[in-house]
Amino acid sequence: MSKRAFLKSILTVSLAAIALSPASLFAQTATKEIRIGYQKNGLLYLAKQTGQIDEAFKAKSIDVKWVEFSFGPPLLEALNLGSIDYGYTSDAPPIFAQAAGANIVYVAAQEAAGAGAAILVKDTSPIQSIADLKGRKLGFAKASSAHNLTIAALEKASLTYQDITPVYLTPADGAAAFAKGAIDAWTI
Repeated sequence: MSKRAFLKSILTVSLAAIALSPASLFAQTATKEIRIGYQKNGLLYLAKQTGQIDEAFKAKSIDVKWVEFSFGPPLLEALNLGSIDYGYTSDAPPIFAQAAGANIVYVAAQEAAGAGAAILVKDTSPIQSIADLKGRKLGFAKASSAHNLTIAALEKASLTYQDITPVYLTPADGAAAFAKGAIDAWTI
């Protein structure tokens, strides 16, 4: 059984079960390495930091290769292409990926708190509400949770996507563009 076939077969297994009991999960495979895509946030990052996943797989002579991504869409692209076997990302990237035809499977889900997301404007900006974004340049990462937040915020303010000028930027490029004033607002 391949790693991808294995991961598809455990749809009801939680992340904790994958991290804590790989011995039984990999009993019938010849897998020697699992490649895990992660971002520097969330539960998977914490599990990486503690080494629990590595220890559990090491007990079955399976190496863990951690591959860092700056945000969700590139992680899901790597997953779809088979460059990684497992990954953790926010709510919207898998939806955008599947809409684009990606062959991915959900193995666990966690309710998102939403507290780490916002549409930012500078203190000196004339933008005081979502409605004030009309006609403005709004930066965000395409197919990301920031993209989803942008759409939801526009809808809530009775605006359409056509009412703004979307500027697709990676998180790092978005930070730079926001800092130098190249965009009016930044969803992150």
